[in-house]
Amino acid sequence: MIRSIAVLGAGTMGHGIAYAAALGGFETRLFDVSPEALTRARASVEAIGAKAVELGKATAADRDAALGRLAFGSDLGAAVVDVGMVIEAIPERMDLKLSILQDVERQAPPEAIVASNTSALSITELSTALTRPQRAAGMHFFNPVHKMKLVEVVRALETAPETLDVIEDVARRMGKETVRIRESPGFITSRVNAMIGNEAFFMLQEGIASARGIDKALKLGLNHPMGPFELVDLVGLDTRLSVLKFLHASLGDKYRPCPLLVQYVQAGRLGKKVGKGVYEY
Repeated sequence: MIRSIAVLGAGTMGHGIAYAAALGGFETRLFDVSPEALTRARASVEAIGAKAVELGKATAADRDAALGRLAFGSDLGAAVVDVGMVIEAIPERMDLKLSILQDVERQAPPEAIVASNTSALSITELSTALTRPQRAAGMHFFNPVHKMKLVEVVRALETAPETLDVIEDVARRMGKETVRIRESPGFITSRVNAMIGNEAFFMLQEGIASARGIDKALKLGLNHPMGPFELVDLVGLDTRLSVLKFLHASLGDKYRPCPLLVQYVQAGRLGKKVGKGVYEY
């Protein structure tokens, strides 16, 4: 049974995964090369915990115990040296992910399960960084992690069935529901969501309706909890564009990124994380 988890990357997804792991009872280490990112992550985790207590979703004792199980650090070796599982949650670039997984291979226990939170990239390709690819799989969480119940568990070419069993057990202990998926570009949710969001940008580009009008139509007409522009501002326009480029290369022209989305990213309108995306914050 997994008792300790190292989460690599202290960004929006990483600190959310680390909090869920600590709340689920795991000894958790959150790693990032940036001390500033770790400082922001600590503040964000404390804010999430405070809000959970305020809303009655966690007791103060449970929150305090979770925070006590969560350590922050910028030494990868110390983070992974004796853990049962590593969850990689760094930016969506194959070269960066392969590089850090190669470091994990050298420093983590040889039996440690290795999961990637990628939303679209090939788990099979990522697993080439490991001498035992049978212990690698995808573990795709959703933003915000502390609210979203789903984890897509992605089977790569050589993933062992017992690896998937362990990951599903870890997800359940974090309070999540799982869906098993055979590896395919974009899995289920990223593939569908990227197309919806991209089409919304094409409609905005064509002047069919305002961004707020399109968001309102999908929320009230299709019962979506968030509109496509609200969601892309939360996820990050650069992240969405990266996913679309990958899907375009993998699945063809129906995923060609809308030129307006490309322009927004070129202009630095990346979403809530910078205070300006489709909307301003």
